[in-house]
Amino acid sequence: MTTTETCRKLVEKFLISLSGERNASPHTQRAYARELRDFSAFIEKNVGKKATPTAIEHQTIRAYLSELYTRGLSRPSAARALAAIRSWFKWLARHGYVEQNPASLVVTPRLPKHLPRVPTIEEMNRTVDSIGDAEAVAWPERDRVIFELLYGCGIRNAELVGLNLDDLHWANDAILIGGKGRKERYVPMGDAAAKALRAYLPLREERMAARLREAPEAQVRLAKHALLMNTMLRGNGRLTTRSVARIVKRIAMAYGLPSDVHPHTLRHAFGAHMLEEGADLRAIQELLGHERLSTTQRYTQLTIGKVAEVYDQTHPRAK
Repeated sequence: MTTTETCRKLVEKFLISLSGERNASPHTQRAYARELRDFSAFIEKNVGKKATPTAIEHQTIRAYLSELYTRGLSRPSAARALAAIRSWFKWLARHGYVEQNPASLVVTPRLPKHLPRVPTIEEMNRTVDSIGDAEAVAWPERDRVIFELLYGCGIRNAELVGLNLDDLHWANDAILIGGKGRKERYVPMGDAAAKALRAYLPLREERMAARLREAPEAQVRLAKHALLMNTMLRGNGRLTTRSVARIVKRIAMAYGLPSDVHPHTLRHAFGAHMLEEGADLRAIQELLGHERLSTTQRYTQLTIGKVAEVYDQTHPRAK
């Protein structure tokens, strides 16, 4: 079908759909909103304020990427913008607004091969085992749970903060994870994670009860089913992804890990360390919730990099 709706209006419709039919994370929603609103502003300026998606050709998208480079944006930033545009056009095609996706004709900017620096098994064990010994830890029991689930279970930050109490399946020693695109998966609840959760949950209940005694009106807004709560139980009480990132960075730096450690670093460490210890790649794919095995195969590169480093340092023919 043809449409008279402008690009700007259809961008807003797509953004609304992200939180509904696609169940995108808040981070994804913010990123797509930023990229697509900027793109629609470019279209209004260069094609016309009343331009519809059918007026956009692949040359138009290439011109937009060129402008991004002119602004000083990096290739990864331009690639993210192109990915958002492609997703928008896929949505437009699915709903009958366009017949073709011009973004599919635009080549993704070549990206530098960059593998994240992953802490060693020894560094991770030392950090997790020591949580609570430093002033950087505001709520030791909760923060240990954060590390045990991010590193011990390999879940994403958004999956972590979305966990509810009834996602803990104690009888099966498993945790139900709500992943991307409404996909669910179970991950094993290891002994260390179970121990951390048992230490945290009674304290969580105590803080919840104290908060309700202090402010009875909080009863209506507190997310009493949420697993991870912020320290003062402000707002609805649920911990946010931004807060988790701050907690992870603060604890990592307190225990001598690199300053660029963030929640996804712990997920990378989970995959790389399991592979180092002999885990099957397919099993790691299932645990991480990767749709494609090629995504999981990045961890083989991480491991090969470590092996090469050991080789260079120890083999007599490498010196």
